[in-house]
Amino acid sequence: MYGALWRVLPGPVWARILILLVALAVLLFVLSTWVFPWVDGLLTPSQPVTVNQ
Repeated sequence: MYGALWRVLPGPVWARILILLVALAVLLFVLSTWVFPWVDGLLTPSQPVTVNQ
């Protein structure tokens, strides 16, 4: 999988590394901005959880 991705990327080694770092940064930004908040809304209970003592 990673070998196929590496062969598809254009340019010399330094450009491939730069492309991969930018793609990783974009992926992390998208996950932290949209995906994680959406999943948190699905997993968080709608009613407050209380524990009776």
